[in-house]
Amino acid sequence: MKRKAVTLLLSVVAIVLVLAGCSDSESSNANSDDGNSKTIDFMHLWPEGSSAEHNRIVNEIIEEYESENEGVNVELEVLSNEQYKDKIKVLSTSDELPDVGMTWAAGYMEPYVEGDKYASLDDVVESEELNGQFVSGTTEAFSVDGTSYGLPLELNIATVFYNKAIFEEHGLEAPETNEEFHNVVQTLEENGVTPIALGNKDRWTGSLWYMYYADRIGGSDLLTNAINRETSFEDPALVQAAEEVQTLVDMNTFNDGHNGLSDQEAKSMFMNGQTAMYLIATWDLPNYTTNEDVPQEFRYSVGYFDFPTVDGNGDKNSYVGGPGVGLFVADNSDVKEEAKDFTKFFVQKWGDKSVSEAGVIPATKVDAESLDLPQMYVDVLDDLNNANNLTLFADVQMSSDTAEVHLNQIQALFGGEVTPEEFAKAHEKALSEEE
Repeated sequence: MKRKAVTLLLSVVAIVLVLAGCSDSESSNANSDDGNSKTIDFMHLWPEGSSAEHNRIVNEIIEEYESENEGVNVELEVLSNEQYKDKIKVLSTSDELPDVGMTWAAGYMEPYVEGDKYASLDDVVESEELNGQFVSGTTEAFSVDGTSYGLPLELNIATVFYNKAIFEEHGLEAPETNEEFHNVVQTLEENGVTPIALGNKDRWTGSLWYMYYADRIGGSDLLTNAINRETSFEDPALVQAAEEVQTLVDMNTFNDGHNGLSDQEAKSMFMNGQTAMYLIATWDLPNYTTNEDVPQEFRYSVGYFDFPTVDGNGDKNSYVGGPGVGLFVADNSDVKEEAKDFTKFFVQKWGDKSVSEAGVIPATKVDAESLDLPQMYVDVLDDLNNANNLTLFADVQMSSDTAEVHLNQIQALFGGEVTPEEFAKAHEKALSEEE
């Protein structure tokens, strides 16, 4: 089995109290098991206090499921994010996972799969109701050795947001090719406008730029294949991707001191009109659409464009991003078939509700035209419905040690401290040492 991300240590140290329950947890036991009914234990991480809309939608889906499935009850437990992670660790060591719970993709879930804690969900993914309904690349992130162990609920893709007012002022249009993109950068820089906001102190922000260039130059599978050791990280296309990043730095594309600024500081620069562009994931969509705390004039001036092609290469329907949480079914569940049926029902209902009522981009395809949504949401959902590939964030694909090498090298690349060849060699060394 290939290791793609952080190895999870199934430890019970210092979390005994979690088993006893937490003051922030919520529990719903309205339906008791009378001996004839079946009970599905469902545990999630969206408390009413911090995730009100998510929480409400979950409760609505449960109520609807129970009304349509007489004799099946869903018993609910809700914990905050970190409490949830701690308790799941403890429950897994004693084979007492809930029948249905939430999991993260790639490396997070692999130890649970290796320990036979999660059930295969291939039959659910391939069911008549869900077959072909997931955005390309999302179920793969919840798969190990070709078998699905999670049903993705949320999705974020990175895209380039831009200030249309600044572009119009300088006679610019959203670029489709790297050459056009360079012309936009050069025009802005020559007119005293900082082209792009970047807070690379967080490092993953710079990784987005590298990943997109790797995708556009070498194809959608190249970076992932290098991480999985199916090819070398010193592949010429991956070296060229690093060269493209340094070309942007040399063109003064990014704000001064970008390696020392956080992403939040860079975001503020873009939202204050100090830069023309900002590459970030779609979790930021509310800031440019529905967030009333952001001035309406600014929200109306924001557009986005897909990452440009390079020298005629690259599929603009290929995205860098990743799913959020997904649903798992415990392999030792006494109500496994009912649990699978519930997850299938949940995913079907979650899609439209989550985007229209909570501003979440779901991992399933949505008919955006049938919903009352801001135009930017409609456009993003249409893009996702037509997506040909989703490449999971590089640091999520890697083990913890290699991810640290990657992130440090990203910062060094943007800082001009390594050459593209040295950048690629450092990755190849770290990856080969894990074989």
